[in-house]
Amino acid sequence: MISSAIIPQPLAKLPWRLIFLVGGIGLFGLVNLYSAAGGSIEPWALRQGMAFLVFLCLAVTISYVREGTIKALIVPVYIAIVLMLIAVDMLGFVGKGAQRWLDLGIIRLQPSEFMKPAIALVLARFYELLPAGEIRKFRAIWPAAMLIGIPAVLVILQPDLGTGLMVTFAGISVMFLAGVQLRWFLVPGGLLAAAIPIVYQFLHDYQKKRIDTFLDPESDPLGSGYHITQSKIAIGSGGLFGKGYLQGSQSHLQYLPEGHTDFAFATLTEEWGMLGGTIVILAWMAVLRWSLGVAVKAPTRFAQLSCAGLNAVLFSYFAINLLMVMGLAPVVGIPLPMISYGGSAVMTVMICLGLLMSFERQQRSRSTFS
Repeated sequence: MISSAIIPQPLAKLPWRLIFLVGGIGLFGLVNLYSAAGGSIEPWALRQGMAFLVFLCLAVTISYVREGTIKALIVPVYIAIVLMLIAVDMLGFVGKGAQRWLDLGIIRLQPSEFMKPAIALVLARFYELLPAGEIRKFRAIWPAAMLIGIPAVLVILQPDLGTGLMVTFAGISVMFLAGVQLRWFLVPGGLLAAAIPIVYQFLHDYQKKRIDTFLDPESDPLGSGYHITQSKIAIGSGGLFGKGYLQGSQSHLQYLPEGHTDFAFATLTEEWGMLGGTIVILAWMAVLRWSLGVAVKAPTRFAQLSCAGLNAVLFSYFAINLLMVMGLAPVVGIPLPMISYGGSAVMTVMICLGLLMSFERQQRSRSTFS
């Protein structure tokens, strides 16, 4: 923490180590986007930098919101997001074969991004209000399942399987940590596993191809398996120290598709090698370690469960993207925030970090007066 003799007291209470760490990741991401564009700040680095600064300021602003205010707002906010998801299905803007946005004229809003932190907070609120004696009963299951299921289905229908899975994972994480018995997860999980062949038949063709490619990426190396094949080549060709900045052949010669978004980590490791990739991974792990520490030290049940759910959202971004670019998971369109180009992911991560900073601030306030 920085002394108030250097900066004003309200700013001195911010977790500056975290902010500098996040800023470092963001800066590395801008350097990577500059390279992905062939050594130009247009069209990605400049826009990403502006979005990063705006949403970092948003995170700092959110950090001053009190827990009581978050509790009072979360249910209306959750309902508003669900209504926006319904509006997307009816009136949404269609782009790249998906209907995920509301066109408001000056901005295209993607409501599913707001649902990622919202699902964690609304479930934390539900389990805070639920009497302790009810946690092992069915009453603790079905409302939570509906709170998760309604937005998850609406998002998957857009179609956006990756975001739907993230919403589901964050919600189930809160349920599990709230004390819901393991059997309530194993039985539905077993039924879902048994139904996979049936569910597969109802997937979109591109989703089926992603699963087929994950299981056998070499079956169509120039078609559906092209992304994964080129990503592996880019990562492997970087070696230990990389080919050098602005020297990545896979990305600069257009062999690597989406080298600035979903596969930005592959672009990074080709030029910076395993060393650069490890630095990014360790930086992200430090952010996750901090967020997990906030959850562990949270003094109230609502804060504990909220922080755990928000941590699950951050972990989902990190884990799914890295597994995806290395061919260890199907390609589901999840970027690596602050490294990949895309303001939506940066916004979601900053909202999560802002809420976590808010809970941490109140932890320190309680310890000061205790």
